[in-house]
Amino acid sequence: MEITHTRLLEGAQTAKGVAVIIDVFRAFTCAPLLFSLGIQKSILVSTPEEAFALKEKNSQLILIGEVGGIPIEGFDLGNSPSEILKKGAAFFDDKTVVQRTSSGVQGVLTALDVADEVLPASYALAKSTALYILSKQPPRVSLVSMGLALKRIAPEDEWCGRYIAHLLGVNDYNHNEALEAILFNQTTQKFFDPEKPHFPPEDPIMCLQLNVHNFVLRADRDADGVVVYRIDI
Repeated sequence: MEITHTRLLEGAQTAKGVAVIIDVFRAFTCAPLLFSLGIQKSILVSTPEEAFALKEKNSQLILIGEVGGIPIEGFDLGNSPSEILKKGAAFFDDKTVVQRTSSGVQGVLTALDVADEVLPASYALAKSTALYILSKQPPRVSLVSMGLALKRIAPEDEWCGRYIAHLLGVNDYNHNEALEAILFNQTTQKFFDPEKPHFPPEDPIMCLQLNVHNFVLRADRDADGVVVYRIDI
């Protein structure tokens, strides 16, 4: 396998083969959590307006997401794994979620135009994603760390990309070094600012747990648009 590690919007635009779109804080920590709580699928949209249009057609949809990290007025939930966890499985069981975020979701929507297969990923999905790729042995794998709003490198996404590459046999990885780089960076410190309640302090605790789920997420297009499904491995 040829494995490359790129980043931001350009990385998604140039992804080849199997594209692993990495968003640790918080979209693709939220997504597998939602599946573990019983959702059937997640529809990814670029704008809040697309989400509201889908909800008009199907009032049972659950809208989750943010713009600039801030929850969207009229959505059911923001882009917060701890908020999702508080809702509990009964709220999500057998439902369809619509997700809109500023980095991870946009990265998936972009990569679908150029890659053969697109896998949303995070620390929570790292090992299962790597095992899935190793089982398929694709000729090319593109690890894409999405960063902040597709424009600025975020250490949690960079280190998660390095971890997945390590699991694929490419390089070394030290989780203590990763945590040091991530925890004291502003991307994490904002979660401890009492003036920013939309960044709950519980979220980074959840986002930095390794290998929580034993399934993979795969994005594809169907009649509903761009849809994410769970694949058990």
